[in-house]
Amino acid sequence: MSGFVEKPEPEQVPGLVHLHTGKVRDLYQDAEGRLVMVASDRMSAYDWVLPTVIPDKGRILTQLSLWWFEQLADVVANHVISTDLPEGAPADWAGRTMVCKSLRMVPVECVARGYLTGSGLKEYERDRTVCGLALPEGLVDGSELPAPIFTPATKAAVGEHDENVSYEEVARQVGAETAALLRQTTLAVYGRARDIARERGIILADTKFEFGYEGGELVLADEVLTPDSSRFWPADGWQPGRAQPSFDKQYVRDWLTSAASGWDRSADAPPPALPEEVVERTRAKYVEAYERLTGTPWA
Repeated sequence: MSGFVEKPEPEQVPGLVHLHTGKVRDLYQDAEGRLVMVASDRMSAYDWVLPTVIPDKGRILTQLSLWWFEQLADVVANHVISTDLPEGAPADWAGRTMVCKSLRMVPVECVARGYLTGSGLKEYERDRTVCGLALPEGLVDGSELPAPIFTPATKAAVGEHDENVSYEEVARQVGAETAALLRQTTLAVYGRARDIARERGIILADTKFEFGYEGGELVLADEVLTPDSSRFWPADGWQPGRAQPSFDKQYVRDWLTSAASGWDRSADAPPPALPEEVVERTRAKYVEAYERLTGTPWA
């Protein structure tokens, strides 16, 4: 069992219908049928939404996503309409809210990998493949791949694992034409983002995107290229053959699996609250990722 330690009650806002509470975001619909996405400060790890929030996290995710949407606008359209607060919305929604187009979502997590780590490393060590794609011998944790690869996954409900699937399975589920477009667009967006991050001294090891259709056009949706959806490594600390220092939530994962937390992940018991030091250092990593990528101080 996993999921929320304690699922929060959604805010009730006149004129908005609450649709869904996810790991991080709360989703509403307004009277015009537009989606209102509100990023909370919740933190998830190991399929659990933790009992401790990371201050400013939702605003950082939202502002970084908006910055990336601008950088990528000539590569792919996105779902953002505005960042205006709906009338009657809580003041705390400022900076963490996006009003978006309602899309016909494609039920696939579109993952691009330029480096070998995480679940891809585990499969490679077993089969010398990632999502069924053959890779050369001699790669280790953190190795740069000969070329970026598209490694899709099925979208899972809160508390369940996304499952890596083959490209052929994606084509079977959504059709050959859509599968080909997903792969092409995912790798194009990753390539642009990788180059932008590299100019700022950051390695974009891997990332995941979500897409939907507006009419016949494929549109980039949800969050994009944040520390929650991507692995960012400092380029000056990159050293293949070991776990890399990162700007994502790996610090939280490492603490949860350390003896200091006292948490037995295999027992299906809820994880404990995060100590103040872990909260502060995690927030600092999110802030640093934002500042290094955008070149703008976090206010």
